[in-house]
Amino acid sequence: MSRTMPSERTRPVRPAPPSPVPTARSRADLRLELERARLDEEATRRPVRAPKVRTTEHHTISTRSESRTHSPVMVLLVLISTLGILLYAQFLLNPANRGDLLPYIMVIVAEAVVIVQALLSMWTILSGGIDPRDFAFHQAQELLYDEDEIDRLGVRDQPHLWPIVIDGETKTVDVFITAYGEEITKIEATLIAALALQGLHRTWILDDGASDEVRDLAARHNARYVRRLTNHGAKAGNVNHALAIAKGDFFAIFDADFVPRSLFLHETVPFFVDDKVAFVQTPQVYGNLVSLVSRGAGYMQSVFYRFIQPGRNRFNAAFCVGTNVIFRRSAIDEIGGMVTDSKSEDVWTSLHLHERGWRSIYIPLTLAIGDAPETIEAYSKQQLRWATGGFEILFQHNPFSPKRRLSMDQRLQYMVTATNYLTGIAPLLLLLVPPMEIFFDLRPMNLHISVLQWLLFYAGFYLMQILLAFYTLGSFRYEVLMLATVSFPIYVKALWNVICGKDEGWSVTGRKGLAKSPFNFIIPQMLFCLFLTLTSVVAVYRDVQNGVLTLATVWNLLNTGILLSFMVAAGREAKTLRAQNREVLLGNGQAPVVLPAASAPAEIEYRTRIARPAPRVVAPVPTPSHAAAPSHAATDERVAS
Repeated sequence: MSRTMPSERTRPVRPAPPSPVPTARSRADLRLELERARLDEEATRRPVRAPKVRTTEHHTISTRSESRTHSPVMVLLVLISTLGILLYAQFLLNPANRGDLLPYIMVIVAEAVVIVQALLSMWTILSGGIDPRDFAFHQAQELLYDEDEIDRLGVRDQPHLWPIVIDGETKTVDVFITAYGEEITKIEATLIAALALQGLHRTWILDDGASDEVRDLAARHNARYVRRLTNHGAKAGNVNHALAIAKGDFFAIFDADFVPRSLFLHETVPFFVDDKVAFVQTPQVYGNLVSLVSRGAGYMQSVFYRFIQPGRNRFNAAFCVGTNVIFRRSAIDEIGGMVTDSKSEDVWTSLHLHERGWRSIYIPLTLAIGDAPETIEAYSKQQLRWATGGFEILFQHNPFSPKRRLSMDQRLQYMVTATNYLTGIAPLLLLLVPPMEIFFDLRPMNLHISVLQWLLFYAGFYLMQILLAFYTLGSFRYEVLMLATVSFPIYVKALWNVICGKDEGWSVTGRKGLAKSPFNFIIPQMLFCLFLTLTSVVAVYRDVQNGVLTLATVWNLLNTGILLSFMVAAGREAKTLRAQNREVLLGNGQAPVVLPAASAPAEIEYRTRIARPAPRVVAPVPTPSHAAAPSHAATDERVAS
């Protein structure tokens, strides 16, 4: 599960300046071209026969600045923010400051959720700063490649064919690319990069979209291809199905829109020298921050990937996020495969592994770059899926239950995950407080409190949160504030679905096809915007008549402005999507994808369709560049049910 947590986030990669109205097709083509150009450039730099190098000379990115998850400034800001949170909590809970009961309770409930989550986040951040790379890791990384075998095979200039060795044993690595109707150019860019990963591995496309186009793509690039009969278990089921065929010691997972960097295996596999390590997770970093939604969705995760996940290393509670991750096969076998009974198969799989005593590692290195949701539809579906998975943990697998075999630290961390999306519901209560004062003269706080006193405590909390976000993101990001304010209907729906046991079905983020109007997905926000606009008119009229500007009016105008800006963003998106749909209908754009129904397989006599590349033939030819080059011919085979 690629996760969005309103207060958690990694510094996203700044994209190149986009064209004025970029289309999804043009960006995908551009990324594919860039990936090809990058690989071509690397190939031209590579010597025909490189001198034998010791493993200590292999490139590493572990010393990059992004691996430094803490700084003195960051720690100072966190400490001051924590102090501001505590002072604000003391101010709210002081009975002398209490106003009318109903709005006061609404404020207390909403702020309590935010404050508790913020305090636990600060605790996790301050607990971080530990580099999981110990002596054993560095030693394993130094001996990661079988140098003698590299020379014997004559593949010194082909790093993707270097045999991987862990603890003296040659290991097999499978790289899974999970696809489900994504654009073919996106899948191809990821496939090309996956094939070029340093270290001998086998690359598979796990196609739940049952696309012949994707099958042909795999054949063209000499990759393995697997198509299954049904879509049972969604992405987790797709991976489990592949594990029945692939038998490697480790397997990495990449979503079809996440392009891995060549050193992914080099930076992650050495951790498995520790027999208790089940998986190594790397962050999700986005390269398509081209719209208000994608920027907001991308920046919302920066704190989570830069500070929260590294902090969880201390508690052995860093969890998988579904992509850019590598697993130990035997660990997954022990828990019966990836968990398929949840929309958040990644978090649930991590939870089961931790309960079995396995260890997880998170490294804050950018080892793959992907796409954030660019449209309101994609964002809404993604957040609904993630929030549903989080709430499922709360109601179906309470981390504090005596049945769970977790440490107290792990219980707390999973409880934070399970309740994190409640912070997305809190804005709903806060949006209703100003109208209660404007229409019913109900105030949450004591009238005798001065505005300056209120601002002092309020600013001590929220201003420090803004400063912390500013330091983390490099600037103030209005998109994050906007999405955090307007997303409450998504999280309310997720909570309701979990309570009622309603299944919304699984949908992929960024799937191609004819796009629907964004207004189809924001009807509650539209109604709220209308209500707050009318309330603002009433409030301004009232204040003009009274000759006094009230805090409720200012607060309501601010909320109205945020919702109106979201409506404007939705209108712009609708205009762009209409133009793209016209292109599709005219045959000039991306054709829509029609995914096969799970109950109507095209060929029921076969359970699985597999395409494997022809076996690699190692021939003792004079020049190393020709020895051991894999054949580009592919063979098709079908496994009878």
